[in-house]
Amino acid sequence: MCAKTPTGRARNAQRGLATKAPLDRTTNAMLLRQLYLARFEERRFDEALALAEDAASLGIDLTDILLQDAARAAVAAGKVSRAVTHLRAASRRSPPERRAFHFWTLGSVLFLAQRYDESIAALERAARWGTTDKPLYRAHLALVRIAAGTRVLGLQSIVDELAAAPCGQGYGRFLLGHLAYAGRNWAAARRYLTAFVTRTAASRPAMAIALEGELAMATATLAKMAEN
Repeated sequence: MCAKTPTGRARNAQRGLATKAPLDRTTNAMLLRQLYLARFEERRFDEALALAEDAASLGIDLTDILLQDAARAAVAAGKVSRAVTHLRAASRRSPPERRAFHFWTLGSVLFLAQRYDESIAALERAARWGTTDKPLYRAHLALVRIAAGTRVLGLQSIVDELAAAPCGQGYGRFLLGHLAYAGRNWAAARRYLTAFVTRTAASRPAMAIALEGELAMATATLAKMAEN
C-alpha cells in the first residue's frame, strides 16, 4: 500500500500472494486489490477486471468495494454492461452508509452511456439514500433529466445547494459546469469545467483514469463554447 509506483505495488502484492504461509480471505483479497490497482494504473484493464472479480468472489466484508473496483475496470475496458452488473450487485451487498455511493456511480456510468431512464432510476435511489452528498446526487439527477429532455423544477435551488456544499468541489464542478451550460450561462460553465479538467488532470493516476469519460465530456463542452 505504501509503494511509490505501480511496478512496486505489483511486485509486493505478487510476493504476498506467492507466500507459502496460509492466507486468510481478507488478506488474500487485499493483496489482490493492490495488484488490481497496479494493473489499473498501468492501463491493463482486462487483467485489473479479472483481479477485482477474483477478490470480490472471496466474500469478505468489503465485497461491495471490490465490486466497485471491478466496475471501474470494466468501464475502462469498454464493458459497460458488465460494469452495470457489478454496480447493481455492490448496491445490494453494501452497508446502508455506502449504498448511495454505489447507486450514484451506477447512475454516472449509465449517464455517460446515454442510458438516461436507467440512470435516472439509479440516481433517484442515490438521492433517497444520500446524506452529506445528497446535493451532488440531486444535481446529477437534474443533469440527466435535462439530457433526457425532461423539464426540471427548482433547478436554481439545486444548483445553489451544490455550489454551497463541500461536495460541490471536485466532481461537483463537472455537474455545475454542465448545468450552467444547459442554462446558457457560458461564463460559469467555463469556470467550473476548466476547474474540473485542471483538477482531474493533476489527480492520482487511478482517479484520472476513472474519470476519463467525464473528462472527455467536459473537454468537448468547453470546445463547443470556444466555437461560439
